[in-house]
Amino acid sequence: MHFSLFSFLSSDIAIDLGTANTLVYVKGKGILVNEPSIVAIRRNDQEIVAFGSEARAMLGRTPDEISTIRPLRDGVIADFELAEEMIHYFIRRVQASRLLRPLVVIGIPSGITEVEKRAVRDSAEHAGAREVYLVDEPMAAAIGVGLPITEPVGSMIIDIGGGTTEIAVIALSGIVTSISIRVAGDEMNEAIVQYMKRKYNLLIGEKSAEQIKYEIGSTPPYNEKMTMTVKGRDLVGGIPKTVEISLPEIQEALAEPVDAIVEAVKLTLEKTPPELAADILDRGIILTGGGALLKGLDLRLREETNLPVNLADDPLTCVAQGTGKILEDLDSYSEILNRTKRY
Repeated sequence: MHFSLFSFLSSDIAIDLGTANTLVYVKGKGILVNEPSIVAIRRNDQEIVAFGSEARAMLGRTPDEISTIRPLRDGVIADFELAEEMIHYFIRRVQASRLLRPLVVIGIPSGITEVEKRAVRDSAEHAGAREVYLVDEPMAAAIGVGLPITEPVGSMIIDIGGGTTEIAVIALSGIVTSISIRVAGDEMNEAIVQYMKRKYNLLIGEKSAEQIKYEIGSTPPYNEKMTMTVKGRDLVGGIPKTVEISLPEIQEALAEPVDAIVEAVKLTLEKTPPELAADILDRGIILTGGGALLKGLDLRLREETNLPVNLADDPLTCVAQGTGKILEDLDSYSEILNRTKRY
């Protein structure tokens, strides 16, 4: 499948190309890059000013001539050229040798089209990969968590990222049932922005919404006395304004995206073959991804499905760890890899 000399000289890498964050795993070294998937460019000449954390620090604070762009939306590439530049930048950061091009394994949402898959592969190839393998994110997350994906038992995984929520039932190295919805962390942020506009006439940025979600974002039955001070711009007076919000208010703001995720989980369970459903009843559901950290989400899913729901140990890195395990042992995982066709 790949020459050992190539592997020895070049740093083969695995990438979790996420809407919110990009993680890069280097063979034999682990995760070396964990940065936001954001690029800052100068408008007049389209020159790139910053990537990753540096670009995120500029979010909502840039002068007119600089704009911050997220090359991925809803788990897929929205800006091909910038995605390519971003992948190239991250590959260059971890590459030991510039002479040999690395082999790259990339995690992709399970619900994307062939065209969207080809866009990911082409971006990686143009960014300097010698060979590109794609793997479905729920499968990578399951491997990262350590689920027995090759055995004839059903494992259910819910991966809530920035752009997509992936729900899959896995058995015998394949995805038996899966649903991928474009409701996840970004939708939750947007729901908070809209709620603040509607209730307080307060305009807040995406970064502030993310902070609110992180600090007091939750879903019933979670119930703690928590409040937070939010600063933004008054839509009526146009001047800066501060308001205090409580935990139940943010629960109300997040009700719609959380309900959509719960419904998708129920729908996946309805489509699951009875033998595998029995396995899930015994083994439970594993939650991964940044959205899984939403307070009370595991309890809510437990109430709605009557199944055991467990949060992965390190939900933010499960997909990257899984793609890394695949990279370390490509031959064992060859049947789950996805070589998109060249046209």
